[in-house]
Amino acid sequence: MTTFECHLVETPRLTTNVWSSGPQDGRPVLLVHGNLVTGGWWRYVAEALPDDVRVIAPDLRGFGRTQQVGIDATRGLGDMVDDVRGLLAVLGLTGRGDLVAAGWSMGGGVLEQYLLEHPGDLGAVVLVAPLSPYGFGGTKGADGTPCTDDFAGTGGGGAAPTFVQRLRDQDTSDADPTSPRVIFRTFFGPGDNAAAVDEDFLVAEMLRTALGDDFYPGDMTPSEHWPSLAPGDRGVLNAMSPKHFDASALPGLESKPSITWIHGEADQVVSDASMFDFGMLGQLGAVPGWPGADVMPPQPMDSQIRAVLAAYAAAGGTMREIALAGVGHGIPIAAPQVVADALVEALDAPPGD
Repeated sequence: MTTFECHLVETPRLTTNVWSSGPQDGRPVLLVHGNLVTGGWWRYVAEALPDDVRVIAPDLRGFGRTQQVGIDATRGLGDMVDDVRGLLAVLGLTGRGDLVAAGWSMGGGVLEQYLLEHPGDLGAVVLVAPLSPYGFGGTKGADGTPCTDDFAGTGGGGAAPTFVQRLRDQDTSDADPTSPRVIFRTFFGPGDNAAAVDEDFLVAEMLRTALGDDFYPGDMTPSEHWPSLAPGDRGVLNAMSPKHFDASALPGLESKPSITWIHGEADQVVSDASMFDFGMLGQLGAVPGWPGADVMPPQPMDSQIRAVLAAYAAAGGTMREIALAGVGHGIPIAAPQVVADALVEALDAPPGD
């Protein structure tokens, strides 16, 4: 088993902390993490990969040990896309057209936008419970129709203040439902694989999340629409708002890398019934004043992902869907072998497949 460890890499954009394993001349695999975590969360996928694979798993800006540089949400996830490409350029991995990459949750959104902006770099992509191509919250229907003109209910104002404060307090307890450890266990933890992971390490990585208007959760603006908040222009949650993020043009790519979509059927974060979506919370009565399903229904995230990927396949791309029964959002730690197998399959595929 190869060692999974981190080191700092200087790029023209920022100093990036990179988790890595495998030989420097090995088959490269890029792993892009999700919100509130770090590249270190990929350690179990890295351990499941063959010894000849070179893993590159950066901490994105605002997370982990990477230099803390603010996030311009008006570019969607563009700051992170450019950071990743800057890192790959330093490592000599851009423009090859054969790089295999996996992105989890927000990291899936980063890869979706990366494909649109740099279509010649990636040869295959594994989307693991990815951000909908229409962003997080505030849209309805498989075609991502905005619920309101200002994308109410999305962005930096949607984070629970008590959770943000517990991140700030470096709270490692499990005595409150809003503590990072309980949120981890409930919504994006390892599920039945809990005995095989180091929970303390994973929670400690969560607590490295940079906080504030430029980071997590980001700023907000008031809205005349329910639930009285709309996205701002700074920070990570705004970068995922449909006001700023839209990757639905993927089917129009001239060059179409193969895409494997892995999702858990028990996912409570990215699904058609997300417990972090105001439409769902309103329907459940958890947030008063819900205007109803005709105005703001739960965002059909899986349906939106499936529709865009089906259009991608219909336009000549290759798409495969893997649904995991009983698995939640934390697929890289709940089912790391599934992700590793998908990556190996992509690595072993003949060019152009």
